Amino acid sequence: MRLDHRVLAQGAGRIAIVSAGRIEWEYPCAHSSHDIEALPNGNFLLHTAGNRVQEVTPDKRVVWEWVGQPTGGYNGPIEIHGFQRLRDGRTMIAECGNKRVIEVGADGKVAFELALKVERPDSHRDTRRVRKLDNGNYLVSHEGLGLIREYHPTGRIVWEYVLDLAGQPAVPGAEGHGVSVFHAIRLRNGDTLVAGGNNNRVFEVDRAGRTRWSIERDELRHPDGRPIHLNWTTGLHRLPNGNTVIGNTYCGDNNPQLIEVTRDKRVVWTFHEPAIFGHEICASHLLDVRGKVLR
Repeated sequence: MRLDHRVLAQGAGRIAIVSAGRIEWEYPCAHSSHDIEALPNGNFLLHTAGNRVQEVTPDKRVVWEWVGQPTGGYNGPIEIHGFQRLRDGRTMIAECGNKRVIEVGADGKVAFELALKVERPDSHRDTRRVRKLDNGNYLVSHEGLGLIREYHPTGRIVWEYVLDLAGQPAVPGAEGHGVSVFHAIRLRNGDTLVAGGNNNRVFEVDRAGRTRWSIERDELRHPDGRPIHLNWTTGLHRLPNGNTVIGNTYCGDNNPQLIEVTRDKRVVWTFHEPAIFGHEICASHLLDVRGKVLR
């Protein structure tokens, strides 16, 4: 089992870069981050409070930040669970409570706003991860609705996928089973790769909603045969070699926090550093992979 990925992640009160069990860089963060990004300029885009995104330099200076505030007649709490630095320098941010996706310039001003359709508003669960696609649309994981929607910039919904329970009963709680989707990424072939959150699985669906590939809750094995249990599947990386890296949150003592798996479901790398990150890594970024990574 190789242990060669350099991992930027958040958990247990810190954001850290870890390689082979050693902390190379550390930044305090008591908030449970739900997104994270290493930027091309060497800085990091960090989720340091429920409603705050900051760009932090390697020498730990904050050079940009956004703090979400209620707007448009709404006066409740704001939570951010997804963001992305765009090629034009803007930062895309999804705001729960305000039910919107915005693009914010380097000057801190909102340059674009997309109103989301949320039939059951919830300032904690309106969205999880959101990504702007190459076609200019926005792929939104609506955790509280148990579905994924692709929005045109005009607000029109052009695609929707509704999660199901995959033949298992609904079970409440952090280690239960449901349809609280966390993350979706659009693949180069047009299919969508989904981390189902407490759906406890990762799967690909096509535009017609047909499942093309999946990893079920207890399907994976370590190379030595020990079982791997998926709990709350969170972050995703699709690597240039076709492998998928899965975030496994609330993993417990006996399961890895991150798992790299091949197309034929062979586990080739795992990451398990509870002494550093506890059991709740929702946000991670692999720093050593060459080529285009979808995440």
